[in-house]
Amino acid sequence: MKTLKDYHNKIAITTGDITGIGAEITVKALNNLNLNPEDFVIITNRKNFESFNPEKDYEIINIDYDGDVNYGKVSKESGEFSFNCLKTACEIKPRSIVTAPVSKEGFHLAGHKFNGQTEVLEHFLAHDGQKAEMLFVSRGFNVLLLTRHCALKDIRITKELINNKVNRLNKFFQSHFGVQSPKFALCSLNPHAGEDGILGREEIETIIPAVEELRAQGIDITKPLPADTLFVDAAKNYYKGEKAPYDCYIAMYHDQGLIPIKTVAGMKAVNMTIGLDIIRTSPSHGTAFDIAGKNIADSTSMEEAIKCVL
Repeated sequence: MKTLKDYHNKIAITTGDITGIGAEITVKALNNLNLNPEDFVIITNRKNFESFNPEKDYEIINIDYDGDVNYGKVSKESGEFSFNCLKTACEIKPRSIVTAPVSKEGFHLAGHKFNGQTEVLEHFLAHDGQKAEMLFVSRGFNVLLLTRHCALKDIRITKELINNKVNRLNKFFQSHFGVQSPKFALCSLNPHAGEDGILGREEIETIIPAVEELRAQGIDITKPLPADTLFVDAAKNYYKGEKAPYDCYIAMYHDQGLIPIKTVAGMKAVNMTIGLDIIRTSPSHGTAFDIAGKNIADSTSMEEAIKCVL
């Protein structure tokens, strides 16, 4: 009989929405990487997972799924399945978690009102005031999102938000990446960093005062810089195989940070959840319902996500 302790040194992989490409890219990634199956536990539907022909015998925690798998069709049932996979991963408390993509619509259809897997992980794993943060990484090019899955009109940037999230990021770089004095570049919210208040006063009234407080704490962070040019040198270095000039770029909102790293790194980018006791990684793409079930999905980003936690 398995106990929770039996999973504490394993990497748990959830296969996400059963009607998407999750099981397919998980099997392809594991086959391509040729890893020791004893290091993993796969949280999935056994029949669906094995239909993609894994080359090794992996331990599986089976999540029931009744009926046929209608690839490309989001449903209440598929949303419940993907939620149960993730919830189970949190319950067994493994060394780390790798998640295949889920459908937020599926979550909501199943009655789970979360805006993504990051929020689910925080709900089940956070304690003592912990907050999950979304960090995208690829070969020395790292981007943190200050705000995540919310409408652009709902974005509210405060000194407290910046201070708390940058402090958590700083501690993560020290404890997990071994960088004791990381250098952070901060995106402005407004075009041209507000042009001295002509294009917006958030930089003057909120962001620069937050930077001054962080610098007083000994954190190496830039003033808010225009985001339309900030990532240029990071892109140049990435293409040359070199580390970005800053240890992490901090974006004010979702697309501001993800457009540059996904454009530059493509399928090599990995979504990493930090700030909790367990690190979670995930491919930087979605469920790809348009090609699900056709066995043509690219597993590169899933492979990168697994390599990040080895």
